[in-house]
Amino acid sequence: MSRRSGRATLQVRESNTSEPVTKGPLRKRKSQGTKRRPALSKKQSYQIQKCWSQEGATPCVLIETPHKELEPTDPSSFTHQYTFKNLFIKPAPIPQLSWASSDDLWIKMLNKELKYVHDQSYLKQHPKLQPNMRAILLDWLLEVSEVYCLHRQTAYLAQDFFDRFMMTQHDVSKDLLQLIGITALFIAAKIEEIYPPKIFEFSYVTDGACDVWDIQQMELHIMKALNWNLSPETPISWLKLYSQLEVQNNGENVLEPQFCQETYIQMTQLLDVCMMDVSSLDFSYSVLAAAAFGHFSSFDVVHKVSGLTWDVVAPCLHWMTPFMLTLRSEPKPPLKSFAKVRADDRHNIQTHVGYLDLLRKAQERAMDSPCKQMSPLAMTPPSSTEKPASH
Repeated sequence: MSRRSGRATLQVRESNTSEPVTKGPLRKRKSQGTKRRPALSKKQSYQIQKCWSQEGATPCVLIETPHKELEPTDPSSFTHQYTFKNLFIKPAPIPQLSWASSDDLWIKMLNKELKYVHDQSYLKQHPKLQPNMRAILLDWLLEVSEVYCLHRQTAYLAQDFFDRFMMTQHDVSKDLLQLIGITALFIAAKIEEIYPPKIFEFSYVTDGACDVWDIQQMELHIMKALNWNLSPETPISWLKLYSQLEVQNNGENVLEPQFCQETYIQMTQLLDVCMMDVSSLDFSYSVLAAAAFGHFSSFDVVHKVSGLTWDVVAPCLHWMTPFMLTLRSEPKPPLKSFAKVRADDRHNIQTHVGYLDLLRKAQERAMDSPCKQMSPLAMTPPSSTEKPASH
């Protein structure tokens, strides 16, 4: 029988069969009927797993378990109550939301802090690279972001993609840094922007150093190296959450920005300069944002919006103080406006100033003052001896 005749025979059989043939027991079971069980409630549960490190510490990892169907008789299936017995976890500071569970959202954000790992020690894997090369590249990416009116989240996603990708590589040449950086920005723009620039525009800003084919090949290489994990909580996303929670009142829309644009931009500029220093990778993104937020607020407010304790934030706060003092000694940059950006959204657009010069001054200030005295605007530790638990 030929392939064509066999295919025709199969089509005839299918057309003559109006319903699937079932065996006797299955037909009998169907004829008897089955009671339809009531809809079962679903709940997202979480378990805490202890991971023992070589130093003897016991950090706790939040592992999100799959959805499990619970019996209707289980009273916990009708409520969303979470008990945080772990000292590293604090109940969500996010107010009650009508469109999501605050506890679910908070735990997912904490999970990302543990999933997306970054560390400045990756430079040891690349003997041909220096920390200032990374700073120059990130400064250029911030400038490109402003030219194309990209969001701050896009620029910080590119920074995260670049650093995590470099952790997976070895002995990368400095000639490839621009290609890796512009490709990371290209990926971030496609994720975050509604109308991202075309790929030939990213090639254009490299002045012919990286063509379209190079960016496409590097994009695939970065995707595979990161295992397609492309949704971290960046310092900007944490900072925006902290700023919003500080001014949040009951009944207000938590998604609509209500904080002061000028203050928020000053905090983002502090984060921009700190991000260009490779030592910033020693801190988690939530702590880095909390320290920047703390230089414009008090510890009580920082703890309220983040749940972090003074012991957790203080090391990053001390490290960040020279950067804050350097920014304060410089004139405040004007609030920039963009032709196609609304006035109430311009604080979300990434801007660029003389970050390399600011970074150099901050690093020199840090070397001249090894004691790292606290900034007058920095938060002070709580007066009570009983400090609250951190997440």
